[in-house]
Amino acid sequence: MGRGRVQLRRIENNISRQVTFSKRRSGLLKKAHEISVLCDADVALIVFSNKGKLFEFSSDPSMERILERYERQIYAPTGSESQANWSLESSKLMSTIEVLQRSLRNFRGEELEPLSLRDLQLLEQQIGNSLKRIRTRKNKLMNESISVLQKREKTLQDQNNMLAKKVKNYYSFL
Repeated sequence: MGRGRVQLRRIENNISRQVTFSKRRSGLLKKAHEISVLCDADVALIVFSNKGKLFEFSSDPSMERILERYERQIYAPTGSESQANWSLESSKLMSTIEVLQRSLRNFRGEELEPLSLRDLQLLEQQIGNSLKRIRTRKNKLMNESISVLQKREKTLQDQNNMLAKKVKNYYSFL
């Protein structure tokens, strides 16, 4: 005797709802895995709990690839839409380039007049963070270089000591 059909409506009891979510989520993830293996399908599954916790499954090691493929498919232009989409995309890219160029000029200390006090503080903080990363990387490289040079110095000193012993032995032999 099988179970009856479950009426689909929100479960009011929090504990029962959480237990059902957990069981059904596991079943859904299992089914996603099964369809990807059995049918050689690319599957991406994203589930957010009511508390905002993320659960995901991807048949590809990189979910980004599946999502990019989805976006290309869903936004694939058709016929006359293609020209309009390219034009829109071009204008978006041009505005992005302008924003990036303006940011670059600001980082160089140029064209700061239109910036507000908040913008200047943000810029100063970004430059400070960049400077910290640069100093950290520089110090790491310097320390590595010093370490290599110290090893080389030790090797050369050992070679020098060995040669000095050979010279001493040579002169003591005469």
